[in-house]
Amino acid sequence: MVDIFGLKDKHIVVTGASSGIGKETAILLSNLGATVSIVARREEYLKETLSEMQGDNNHYYACDLSDTDSINDVVSNIVTTSGPVDGLIHCAGIGVNLPIAMTKVKSIESVMKTNFYSFAELIRLLSKKKNSNEGASFVGVSSIASMKGDKTQGAYAASKAAMNAYIHPAAKELAVRGIRVNTVAFGMIKTEAYQKFLESGGQDSALQNQYLGYGTPRTAANILVFMVSEASKLITGTTVVCDGGYSS
Repeated sequence: MVDIFGLKDKHIVVTGASSGIGKETAILLSNLGATVSIVARREEYLKETLSEMQGDNNHYYACDLSDTDSINDVVSNIVTTSGPVDGLIHCAGIGVNLPIAMTKVKSIESVMKTNFYSFAELIRLLSKKKNSNEGASFVGVSSIASMKGDKTQGAYAASKAAMNAYIHPAAKELAVRGIRVNTVAFGMIKTEAYQKFLESGGQDSALQNQYLGYGTPRTAANILVFMVSEASKLITGTTVVCDGGYSS
């Protein structure tokens, strides 16, 4: 069988790999023969993810990516341990639902640090010649909220929209090394965060518009793995919408 993904022995960094989409993506990449460096805040959950991955060359790095000053050391450790990277899948992110009256600059800043600033800093550091190979692929997990946000999603929607805007100049600048930069705008995915949203009293009204139904962490992982693989070689500077029809 022809390997259209070409991920065997490739080195991919996955952030937010302690749960949900990030965890499923890391496991799937390892099943396809990639060497995976996983990053998240919660060390105990990272260990759990690592235990479910295939291969002996995978490593975890506990880091709070909202502290952007710490990212340099993490990237340095990743490259020293496993070599230059061939891809980044940035799944780390937080969602805060607040009405405008309660959305202060401090709360916006908190969301931006984790969702956008860390993405930009990872791209800055990983795109250096010593840290990545030619033809690497950098992918950020965005959201359809960046284009069609609902009530109380102001900070979250803005952070994801910033990711989508950033990839256009980044893709142009990094094309000289064949590096691709994209985001994937998902609709509602049944993750741990989704369950917490419902438990906190959130209203689940999206399904009437997301007529193909909700995705799962595994279906999201399938798309992210495609985006970081050789199979998506012609895609760069693009936000790929995967929202079950929500925005159609």
